[in-house]
Amino acid sequence: MKSPKIARSEALPAGLPEIRPGQSLELLKELHILTREGRLNQDSRRKLKQVYHLFQFIEKLLLELPASDAGITLADHGAGKSYLGFIIYDLFFKALASGRIYGIETRPELVQQSRELAARLGFTRMSFLNLSVAESAQSADLPDRIDVVTALHACDTATDDAIVFGLQKHAQFMVLVPCCQAEVASCLRQNKALALARTPLAELWRHPLHTRELGSQITNVLRCLYLEASGYQVTVTELVGWEHSLKNELIIARYTGQKKRSAAERLRAVLQEFGLTALLETRFRLPQAGPVPEFSGK
Repeated sequence: MKSPKIARSEALPAGLPEIRPGQSLELLKELHILTREGRLNQDSRRKLKQVYHLFQFIEKLLLELPASDAGITLADHGAGKSYLGFIIYDLFFKALASGRIYGIETRPELVQQSRELAARLGFTRMSFLNLSVAESAQSADLPDRIDVVTALHACDTATDDAIVFGLQKHAQFMVLVPCCQAEVASCLRQNKALALARTPLAELWRHPLHTRELGSQITNVLRCLYLEASGYQVTVTELVGWEHSLKNELIIARYTGQKKRSAAERLRAVLQEFGLTALLETRFRLPQAGPVPEFSGK
């Protein structure tokens, strides 16, 4: 798919090299990234850098998708004020003849604000739904297939719900920046990972802060294994420098259809080792056993 041609309707102000060519200044002002005078403060500069950096990853994936009459579909979970969705639409979708972005958010006031802003800007192929991530998988307001699923700082299990949504919608790509992974840490505190309790590894979660951090690490490892077991190739990298955000892990999943048996086995083994097997019934429902391509070991 060729990169869409962007028509520059507004001249960029001098002294703002951070703003991408083609970006609507009106949109940045509406999102309170730019002041009404067209200035960019330090906090907004940090926020803009983070969203732009994520957009660069997403743009490359969008360009890989084949052209179709229906156009590309993208669902943004835990959309909040829809910074990410609006900027993706402005820099990519706006120049296309088709395609749609769905923003999914539980707070009705933010959904209404986003609808009003999209109407003011003429972003006609954006839809905003007042739903939880879990509810969205069953909603008739979304198509049966979604090409790209994003979740930027969707809290705790909402990231897992976004993964399930992506699996149900046969997403070609998932782009996830997890946040506040509390569920596994809570399980660690309750179960004390009995298999490891009498070993030196118990020191990894003896202090509450370490329990939280270890829970976060384990959660994301499990998510990556689950995606690999479900037919995705997974890349994990930093979103931006640690000075910008502590919630910095970026998980990119690309559908290949090769369900890795070794990933499923490792997922079960990690859950067993840490006393978390109950999550197999709630969060990590593995594909049915059967002949699947073997993991190459890389």
